[in-house]
Amino acid sequence: MVEGKVVMITGASSGIGAAAARLFAAEGAAVVLMARREDRLAALVEEITGAGGRAVASAGDVVRGADVARAVDRAVETFGRLDGAFNNAGWASAGADLHEVDDEVYDRIMDVNVRGVWNCLRHQIPAMLATGSGAIVNTSSSAGVVATGAVAPYVAAKHAVLGLTKAAAAEYGARGIRVNALVVASTRTELLEGVIAETPALEEVFVARQIQRRMADPVEVAQGALWLCSDRASFVTGSAVATDGGLTAI
Repeated sequence: MVEGKVVMITGASSGIGAAAARLFAAEGAAVVLMARREDRLAALVEEITGAGGRAVASAGDVVRGADVARAVDRAVETFGRLDGAFNNAGWASAGADLHEVDDEVYDRIMDVNVRGVWNCLRHQIPAMLATGSGAIVNTSSSAGVVATGAVAPYVAAKHAVLGLTKAAAAEYGARGIRVNALVVASTRTELLEGVIAETPALEEVFVARQIQRRMADPVEVAQGALWLCSDRASFVTGSAVATDGGLTAI
C-alpha cells in the first residue's frame, strides 16, 4: 500500500506510533521515526532494519518546532523526499473536573496535542510541496467529536486537531496534499495501560460507550493510518475517519 514511500511517524517510541512504524516498514515504506525517548527509537530502528526494512530515527519533542524541522530534514537528506506523515504524538491526563485542572496540565495537553500537530504540519507541508504530492494523517480522538468524559482540555485539544486537519486539507488540496485525521477511541497504549493499572475499574468505563466493548490494539489504529497515507485513499481528504469501535456511531 505504501511501497517506496517515505513516511514520518511521531510518537513512534511506543503504542500506536511503534505499531505504525513496524506496519509501514513491512509494507515497503521508508520510515522516519520521531519521539522523545532516543533509546526506544534506536531499538525500533534496529528491529526494522534487521527485518530488511528502511528506518532512521530523529529524537525530539513535537512541541519544539526545531526538533520537528530536524526530523523532516532527516527524511529528505536520507531518502530524498517526504511522501507521508502520521502525526501521532499525544498526551493526556485523567480524573479531574474542568475547574480542578491546573495550568501546567492544561498547557502540556494543548502543547503536545495541538502545537505538536501544528509544528508537524508547518514543517512537513513544504517538503511535500517540493514534490507536488503528499498525505498526512493526524491522530485525533473520539474526544474530538463528543465529550467522552476525558478531561476538558483534552476534549478541546482533539477538537482543535480536527480543525487543523480540515483547514490544511482545504488549503493544500489543490496542490496535491491530502490531510485527514483518525478519530481514535481507547487503545492499549503504554499511557492508557498505566492509567488502568492504577485504577482497574476505568477499563470498563473506557469501553462502555462503544459498540465493540473492547479497547483497540495499536496495530488496528495503525492500519487506518496506513490506508489514509496510501494511494488507495486518493479521494479522501479533510475527513475524520472513525477507528473507535463504534463509539461515535451511537
